Amino acid sequence: MTWVFLGIAILFEIAFALGTNATKGFTRLWPSVLTLGAAAGGIYTLSLALRELDVSVGYTIWTGIGGVGTVALGSIIFKEKITPARLLSFASIIGGALLLRLTSA
Repeated sequence: MTWVFLGIAILFEIAFALGTNATKGFTRLWPSVLTLGAAAGGIYTLSLALRELDVSVGYTIWTGIGGVGTVALGSIIFKEKITPARLLSFASIIGGALLLRLTSA
């Protein structure tokens, strides 16, 4: 269940990051409520994953994969450009996360 909790936390992290843009500086009620809910859900499910994972592994994977997911969906939703340099950066983040997973106890 540890990795399931971490996966859910990553989804909440992506929703939080993308939702922050929709709040327009937390001036729009429902996007703000959903964004704060996503933040709380992400922190809660991350805390459940960290019962078994080292914080260095769990937090790094949470932020890394969450960041990649945010950029990927941001390119679709907000029409942000993905350049070759960004693709290389994403590959590095995913590779690092996989290496952390493979080397964790």
